[in-house]
Amino acid sequence: MAPSAYDGRMDSSIQTIAAAGIGLGLAAACGFRVFVPLLVLSLAAKGGYVALAPGWAWIGTMPAVIAFGTATLLEAFGYFIPWVDHALDLVATPAAVAAGMVTTASVLTDLPPLVRWAAILVGGGGLAALVQSSTVALRAGSTATTGGLANPVVAAVELGGSALTSILAVLLPLVALLAVIVGLAVFWLVVRRVGGRHRPRAA
Repeated sequence: MAPSAYDGRMDSSIQTIAAAGIGLGLAAACGFRVFVPLLVLSLAAKGGYVALAPGWAWIGTMPAVIAFGTATLLEAFGYFIPWVDHALDLVATPAAVAAGMVTTASVLTDLPPLVRWAAILVGGGGLAALVQSSTVALRAGSTATTGGLANPVVAAVELGGSALTSILAVLLPLVALLAVIVGLAVFWLVVRRVGGRHRPRAA
């Protein structure tokens, strides 16, 4: 039995949803670490696991893999150095937004221009900014309570979260989005609890 036009539209819709899940999942991972999701995307594209949008084929090249790999190592080690992590946050916040937009734009193809740019700017950039602000707040709480001694632990959790979310975004996009939502909820609960403990009490 020949496939119908309806079946073709269904397949196209599923591919679009999967691409959106990959892009937004990677964008959320950019909020934890800027270059880890770009490295995972580059490796996945080079291996043929992710289809890149026109104009973004350079992400799947070996020079891009090397560049993102080097940047990932430098960023990861920097966050394990006390007080340097706060300096990196000043640069990482706008960089995470840009990276979130890049990862989303590089995998979205079959969408109307208005919808595509809304997903890139609001979805990719906004989601990366939201996750990044959560990690900054958590690190600030860790600095206030432990004098920065626990910050390497926070850095390790963020690095693991970025890697796990990135891999899930490529392999199981919808699961990655669900994990991001749950993770954000947990982050904000922890941040509110830490902040509440150190809020000045009224006389």
